[in-house]
Amino acid sequence: MPLQVIGAGVGRTGTYSLKLALEKLGYGPTHHMKEVFKDVPRHAPAWQRAAEGAADFDELYAGYNSAVDWPTASFWLELSEKYPDAKFVISSRSAESWYESFSETIHKLMMGADHAPPPMQPFMSMGKAVLGKAGFYGPTERDDLIDAYNDHVEAVKATLGDRLLVFDYRDGWEPLCVFLGCAVPEEPFPKSNNREDFWERIKNGPPPQQH
Repeated sequence: MPLQVIGAGVGRTGTYSLKLALEKLGYGPTHHMKEVFKDVPRHAPAWQRAAEGAADFDELYAGYNSAVDWPTASFWLELSEKYPDAKFVISSRSAESWYESFSETIHKLMMGADHAPPPMQPFMSMGKAVLGKAGFYGPTERDDLIDAYNDHVEAVKATLGDRLLVFDYRDGWEPLCVFLGCAVPEEPFPKSNNREDFWERIKNGPPPQQH
């Protein structure tokens, strides 16, 4: 089945909460970088090839009905053409608040990519390629990263038109549910994957692979 909902927001914009929300609304399974981390030897090389221009989206998203976070966010334009009926969601988080989170998590991790332990190297190599495609690997200064974020958001808004929901997670379920035509769940909108969660996942490393 083609992807029905695609998150154009980069990492640290509430993408894991959006994953949980989409799955609650019936659009799961939802692809997220966490899915890549579950099976690095299988998924990381495929996403690195995609970032280098050889993407097979049917294979990469096989079994998923929606996708958020990186790697997806770096391919939003290609995906808008591949899945013309898909709807898109992007967070309205400010560039400054995004930078504060990104700089203490993903950016810090990637700055140490060359010194990562061997089991993490394929993941880090893929991360360089995927983030670099969207202009987020290479710049190190605050202003340059904020510019990259603003450029990304503005390009998405300018291109996707009424296919796009600019979503503030503080507004809860209603804007998302109206956009997707879903009933509003009774439970609170999910909030997850804070900085401590991020580093706990990285510290534990990729799960052992079964052969």
